[in-house]
Amino acid sequence: MTTTYAIPLGDDGAVLCPLEPWQAEEFLAHIDRGREFIGQFNPLPEVVGDLEGSRAFLQAYAEKAAADTGRLYGIRTAADGTLVGAFLLRRLDVTQGVAEAGCWLEPAAVGRGLVTRAARVVIDWAVEQRGIHRVEWWVASGNEPSIAVARRLGMTKDGVLRQSHLHRGKRYDEEIWSVLAPEWRAARG
Repeated sequence: MTTTYAIPLGDDGAVLCPLEPWQAEEFLAHIDRGREFIGQFNPLPEVVGDLEGSRAFLQAYAEKAAADTGRLYGIRTAADGTLVGAFLLRRLDVTQGVAEAGCWLEPAAVGRGLVTRAARVVIDWAVEQRGIHRVEWWVASGNEPSIAVARRLGMTKDGVLRQSHLHRGKRYDEEIWSVLAPEWRAARG
């Protein structure tokens, strides 16, 4: 495992940890393992096409973390610490109290609740430590696994932006889901 610290995600030993530019080779290998699966609805595989793209993506999130405008965390397995996914705050606006969350997993890591558990850790931090009032989840209407996560997190579907997202030559409707801090706290209690 190539990380400095990790937050446990439950009894199975999976952890959430920062992703940084020095991990660009490992990050690229992770994207390569899930390139087609991740790329179904997410443009990340086109952005992280080689080592330079991997390093640039991780550097952009390091700069967002330094500016307090975003965060990127890796999801690692218990067995050997393999990077199998990520959870991120694509946008973090502390002044407005709004954040946009996102995620992805390799196919081998699907179905274990890793994203939901990671989301709970990061959303708790955003709400309780950074004072975020609204956490948004933007998702292509056909991405049923991601929509299921939004539901498990207690989010409400705010609306649909019709054909607003162009990906691989096709237009997708995008759903916007959200949870407000009081709702998040009430559901946790």
